[in-house]
Amino acid sequence: MNKDKQPEPLDFFIWTVEDVGLWLEEINLGNYRQVFENNGVNGEYLESLSMFTTEQILRFIRRCQMKWGDFITLCKELRRIKVACLKGEQEVRRPWWAPACLSIVFIKVAKRNRQSRVVSLKLEP
Repeated sequence: MNKDKQPEPLDFFIWTVEDVGLWLEEINLGNYRQVFENNGVNGEYLESLSMFTTEQILRFIRRCQMKWGDFITLCKELRRIKVACLKGEQEVRRPWWAPACLSIVFIKVAKRNRQSRVVSLKLEP
């Protein structure tokens, strides 16, 4: 991820550990940045949180030394991103690492892939 640019919300499931750290800063949970990095929490891991059992959630909270309120904030922010993806409110852009010559191809494939991945995520009321 380019250090000058915040991670793209629509791409959260491909965020690196560093991208997650930047996002934590953005949602005022930056005090967890180091512990998330130490535990290797990346976008794929965040995506899987919605499928965790209660035991796995409790283990995650203990391992990351999170307060319940902060965990709820984390989940609300993840849900906000997922809902925005479902509603099509997020712009699909070529990531910094993709070559410019593949922009059109990437965006078409990314839109199709994201729609199928985002729709499969649990969005609890």
